[in-house]
Amino acid sequence: MKKFVCAAVVACVAFCLAKADEFQAVITKVEDGKVTFKKYKFNKEEKKIEYGEEKTLPASGTVKVTKGKFDKDTKKLDYTAVEGGLKNEMFSKIEPKKGKGGFGLAGLGATITTDADNKNITEIKIGGFGGGFGKKKKDQR
Repeated sequence: MKKFVCAAVVACVAFCLAKADEFQAVITKVEDGKVTFKKYKFNKEEKKIEYGEEKTLPASGTVKVTKGKFDKDTKKLDYTAVEGGLKNEMFSKIEPKKGKGGFGLAGLGATITTDADNKNITEIKIGGFGGGFGKKKKDQR
């Protein structure tokens, strides 16, 4: 009986953790504690980025907002806390023009994590893409 109870507890915990979602998105607007974004993923076959529908979710009261920067020495992303969280100036000055930030779509590239119910945003990691979206190296132009 003990093995069954332990297995049931482990299964419940794993199920709850699996429901929380983490995805790549382009943030297009932040207003009144709500974040509007479009999910995207890279289609390897067509070598294109595919965007989902625009969606808005509220941020939890304890949302963690960080900004990533690639460290060439350690070859890892270093994330630092964003001062002011969602009230930071970067969220109020999202470019309205296409091509200024998210692979041809206006906004901030980010990794968004939601809660177990996928109803609130618990973490936002901005950037870390090493020099911008869609930029080519000088020798590739």
